[in-house]
Amino acid sequence: QPIQTGSKHVTNKGYDIVFDHVGFAYNTGETVLKDVSFTAKQGEVTALVGPSGGGKTTVSRLAARFWDISKGKITVGGMDISKIEPEILLSLYSIVFQDVTLFNNTIMENIRIGRKDATDEEVIAAARLANCEEFAAKLPDGYHSMIGENGCELSGGERQRISIARAFLKNSPIILLDEATASLDVENETLIQAALSRLIKDKTVLVIAHRMRTVSGADKVVVLSDGSVAEQGTPEKLMNTGKIYPIICPICQSKTRLRIRGDTELKNFPLYCPKCKQETLISVQQMNISVIIEPDAKTQSR
Repeated sequence: QPIQTGSKHVTNKGYDIVFDHVGFAYNTGETVLKDVSFTAKQGEVTALVGPSGGGKTTVSRLAARFWDISKGKITVGGMDISKIEPEILLSLYSIVFQDVTLFNNTIMENIRIGRKDATDEEVIAAARLANCEEFAAKLPDGYHSMIGENGCELSGGERQRISIARAFLKNSPIILLDEATASLDVENETLIQAALSRLIKDKTVLVIAHRMRTVSGADKVVVLSDGSVAEQGTPEKLMNTGKIYPIICPICQSKTRLRIRGDTELKNFPLYCPKCKQETLISVQQMNISVIIEPDAKTQSR
């Protein structure tokens, strides 16, 4: 793509993110998004869900102008982001993606990347909000401990918490979040969820959601399939009227969690639907996604 340029002055009024008939294709000519329109409102959590390859990751990157779109317009607070210098634009965003980039330096300096002029006290305060204290205190030099190349001395959950600490330190009004799909132990997942709950408060949040708890707790859900918006609305509305959303995110009463991944050997899985009281065969390999199912007591697997 051509070098991105733009104004060094932001003119936004608020922090609503609006996708207005957005289309996007890579240089190869491969069309990834077609006529995508939705609004992620300030102070709300907008969850992106859908099959693998549906366009969720592309949408989250385009929201921060990682690439320029082919058609339509993306605005933040009414400001066309294509007219703003990328580095200036990114000052409005805190980004917590799965592919955390860490450096062979201390915990302290890896967190300070969020805001380079931050004091040690400010870094530690952000680290505590992200629940980094729990693992840093166990290391020989605490926050001054070296973590190895790309954080090789840390677990996946610990690396994710450093990324969240950076976001706390930066304290930007917009949060782009990609939930970790990798399996985390119960303690790590609980600590990360608690940190994220604090991080997203009163922000504009666009999250690629992989967990039922996140989807059901969102203010708005946008279902992306084959590069288009298949449906959108509140979790309650889509559960009652949607055709795609209930399949990828069924809400049931049981506390049991059954996780089926797209690469599983299981070809079909029978899911009892409490709405229509029918058993539906879900083609796991056809969906090619990570499906999280919390089955009703009547659900039976075979």
